[in-house]
Amino acid sequence: MARILIVEDEPRLALGLRDDLALEGYDVEVVGDGAEATTRARATPFDLIILDVMLPKKDGFEVCRELRLVGLKTPIIMLTARIEESEKVMGLEAGADDYVTKPFSPRELRARIKAALRRAGDETPDRYRFGDIDVNFGRSELRRAGRVIDTTTLELKLLAAFIRHRGRTLSRARLLDEVWGAGTFVTDRVVDTHVTNLRKKIESEPGRPRYLISVRGVGYRFDGEPG
Repeated sequence: MARILIVEDEPRLALGLRDDLALEGYDVEVVGDGAEATTRARATPFDLIILDVMLPKKDGFEVCRELRLVGLKTPIIMLTARIEESEKVMGLEAGADDYVTKPFSPRELRARIKAALRRAGDETPDRYRFGDIDVNFGRSELRRAGRVIDTTTLELKLLAAFIRHRGRTLSRARLLDEVWGAGTFVTDRVVDTHVTNLRKKIESEPGRPRYLISVRGVGYRFDGEPG
């Protein structure tokens, strides 16, 4: 059961959200101001935070920034009655994971909550080992049998995507979205080239890959179990 903290000072909306999410099976707690939100979020492990922008004592931007500064990685969905793009950008720059504009449908919010929780469950670990490979994403460093291998930032992002979804086949379109970013124009051939280059760095026999497997007509699957 995922635990959700709702930070909302409008009682009717807060209670409506609480009841709706409780019916979905979530363990829900509600607080009504920014100062209390910061205290509760730091003291209690939540799986997700729904954070209104306009709050007493501290606004949502300040709460979000403070939580990120102390290293809290809990997904945060911000709520606002405003629709200005600049405010949305402020929220994302403060560390929010998503942004929902009031009024919103409960169905839409539930879908965004599920997506945020799913992404959080698929986070890339700071360090990952498989076979004779040791990759440290915090240091942007890949070692093979103890020796540092020259690896590009794009190759590390590609490897991170495979590790997040290990055991699952990823289409080229999915890799484009996760590594290059949605809306970026890159051909499938470019994806294949980077996968080939990555194989040369993590496989003892790139022509007969053990970890990074081609799935004909679909994409690629990473089978590097942590070791």
